[in-house]
Amino acid sequence: MYRLREWAPEDADRLTEAFEERDLARQTTVVPRTRALALEWIAQCRDRATSGRAFAFAVVEADGPVLGHVEITVTDPRHDTGWVSYWTHPAERGRGVASAGARLAADHAFGALALHRLELAHRINNPGSCVVARRAGFRPEGVRRARLRHGTERFDVGAHARLATDPVEGVDPRPCGGL
Repeated sequence: MYRLREWAPEDADRLTEAFEERDLARQTTVVPRTRALALEWIAQCRDRATSGRAFAFAVVEADGPVLGHVEITVTDPRHDTGWVSYWTHPAERGRGVASAGARLAADHAFGALALHRLELAHRINNPGSCVVARRAGFRPEGVRRARLRHGTERFDVGAHARLATDPVEGVDPRPCGGL
């Protein structure tokens, strides 16, 4: 059974391991490549939570190592809207970690944070992330053309959302290639 917990300094080595993967590292502006940078990244997660802007969680199983990450960013407090992002440690992919983390994050966002709408997006050429979103109850809302840029390359993204009133079940689990 997966659960969410705060990131801790003891997770620094596992964090740097995850970001050794090139594809994961290119998706963020702050890449924790060293233990010192990982500790700083973890401290920033705690600071953002204290400010009420963003809530980052490690996805774990019992007391085991970090399997993945999920974050809720409050993007529009007036309209009770947030953004969900996630990643899975490369050694843990294919186990349902990201889907479970996204579901647990939605539960937290709709409960403790009293948000009503959660949004997320993924590169269209990343069908695994689309399946994660759908398994976590996020419904597709369309394609945002050339929305992301990594280096000089632009990517279309599949946009998804989940409302507090949406059940997890009932979302077609197939990737968004043809939204």
